[in-house]
This record gives sequence, C-alpha cells and structure tokens, in this order.
Amino acid sequence: MNKQRVYIFDTTLRDGEQVPGCKLDKEQKIKIARKLDELGVDVIEAGFPVSSPGDFDAVQAIAKEVKNATVCGLTRAVKNDIEVAAQALKQAKKPRIHTGIGTSDSHIKYKFNASKEEIIERAVEAVSYAKTFVDDVEFYAEDAGRTDNEFLAQVCTEVVRAGATVLNIPDTTGYCLPEEYGAKIKYLSEHVVGIEKAVLSCHCHNDLGLATANAISGVVNGARQIECTINGIGERAGNTALEEVVMILRQHPYLNLETKIDSKLLNEVSRLVSDTMGMMVQPNKAIVGANAFAHSSGIHQDGVIKNRATYEIINPEDVGVNASSIVLTARSGRAALAYRAKNIGYELTKLQLDTVYQEFLRVADRKKQVENDDIHRIIEHCKIGIAL
Repeated sequence: MNKQRVYIFDTTLRDGEQVPGCKLDKEQKIKIARKLDELGVDVIEAGFPVSSPGDFDAVQAIAKEVKNATVCGLTRAVKNDIEVAAQALKQAKKPRIHTGIGTSDSHIKYKFNASKEEIIERAVEAVSYAKTFVDDVEFYAEDAGRTDNEFLAQVCTEVVRAGATVLNIPDTTGYCLPEEYGAKIKYLSEHVVGIEKAVLSCHCHNDLGLATANAISGVVNGARQIECTINGIGERAGNTALEEVVMILRQHPYLNLETKIDSKLLNEVSRLVSDTMGMMVQPNKAIVGANAFAHSSGIHQDGVIKNRATYEIINPEDVGVNASSIVLTARSGRAALAYRAKNIGYELTKLQLDTVYQEFLRVADRKKQVENDDIHRIIEHCKIGIAL
C-alpha cells in the first residue's frame, strides 16, 4: 500500500520565536530558514509581517531566499494584516497567507464581543480577501480545541467555499486529550462540505504535555498537515515537536503515513535553533536531547553493547547522532566498564576487570560520572596495587 503524505508546516520562526528572550534578528532567521528548507519541511511560517517592521523585513527576506518550501505569513482576519503579508510574500516562489479568527465560545464572547454569525462573516471576508493576493490560503480557527464541533464544521465549510486550501484546527490552549482531538478531526473530515478541496492541519500546544500525541491522533484521523517547531519551542509550554512527529511516523510504518523530512539533519537543526535562540534542549528530550541515546544503567548498557536494538528503537545515525553513548556511573556494570576501557586501549581479563571494577565503584560513588581520564587512573593504580 502506498503511504500517504503528511505535510510538515514549521512555525519555529513565528510561534517558536514568541518564547520570551528568543527574539531573532533577520540574518539569524534567514540562516534557520535555509536549514529548514534543506531539512525538507513543506511550509515555513516565516513570521507575522504586520507585527513590526523587523518582522516584515525578515519575512520578505526569507520569501526571497527559500528555494523549495512554501513561505507563509500569519495575519489576523484584518484587511491591513492581509495586505501587509501579501506584500512581504510577493517574491516567494510558493506564498501562503495564514489568516483566521477565534471560534470558541470564550473567544467569541470575551475577545470579539460578537455573535457566531459575525465570526463566520469575518472569517469568510478574510479568506476571500487573502485569495485575491495568493492561491494558497490557510484558515485557522483559533481555540478550535474548545470549539463546538458542529459550529466548527460550519465555519470550515464556509471558508472552504470562500477558497481556503488548508484548515488549521488549533488546540490553542493544549487542553484536548488525544482521543478528543482525533475525534474532532474525524468529525470535520466527515461533516465539512467540500473538505476534499482542503487539507486539515493540526496545530497543537503542549500545556498538558500532549501536543505530539494530539498531532499524531489528528493525522491518524484524517489530517494531512502537522504544524510544529524544532525542539517543540513555542508559546507557554511549547508546540508539537517536529523531530518527534517525524520519527513517530517513521517508526510506525503500519500507519502508512510519511513525511519528506531528511531525518539525518534533525540533530544538526536542533542544535542550530537551540544555539541561535539561547534555548537549551533538556537532556531527556526525545530524539534530540543529549541523553536520548545515552545509557547509564548496567542492565541497559549490557543489552545495548550486545545488540543496540535491545534498548533503542531508533538508530542514532538516522537522526544525525554518531553513536549511542555508554555513560559510566555507580549504576553501571562490568560490561560497560570493559567496553569503555577497550575503547581507550585496555583489553582486561575477567580477573583484572573484577579488580578494576571494585575501584571503579569507589570512584563512581564520589562522582556523578566517570570519564576516560578516570578510567586511566583507576587501571594504573590497580596495576600497582594502590587503592584510590
């Protein structure tokens, strides 16, 4: 069976840059955009052009620079926003305007003080106006996660009729459970009139740690675009992590879904974004964290040394990591110590290993991690019978 394509929409330069302290200048944005294009993302959301002259300039520069991906600019359902975005995207090879409005009862009442009929009218006007500038118009129904499904389907039907090519269904507050979000996508795929003319898109936030799970549930139930960021950065607790959804789809081939991401570049792009934005990647972060392929437990180390697949479901090289790492701590066993010792030139017999291991444990109890220099010292001291 042929696999179905899931499009990757990267919003690192827009939603990701909304993290306090992560502001990028134009040259930094261009550098990241080039790398995202090389990575193989389908859409780069370059920014929110009307928000500032600097953001306009950056979106315009990225639109000129990007060779393969669609370049997207965000707007509100406001004519001036749309005009400014269209101007910024003028030189893009494949431009997209991303416009929309809040659709939940909370947004309609407190944010817009409007009726549902007025929200639909504004949504249709925005999409219709954006369509006069570009063919590719994405509509976002902000706070769709907390929007009644019947009303959401009604809004989506009307904006598709107005020319929307992509329907973004954001779980803006990160509230949905995966089953709930998947059911929402399924409902829309079955109830939006003209849905065959548009692509359903998942834009999930991580307030409850469910962004990746929700996005996967969305594509399993019919969405064909995932909006995500490198390292999962973004507003508040962040967004769906690009590297996670890409590798989940890769590691579960029975889903018959695939992306065109070059996964061997994931680690490199992760480091670029982390270094440029000054946002450290937590060591236990899936796929790209420093500990993602590190093993310190003796039982795990013994298994990985014998066969990597015993404790690793991903080959590190597939995501741009040279190899698994065997980290020596007080929880490590003889197999790990022998393995690391061999890597630095010591071929220990069983008796020698028993002696060295006892000294190793004494050192490991005092240190968080035992390094190669420590191994040299341990072995040398053991040879001449001096305890450390």
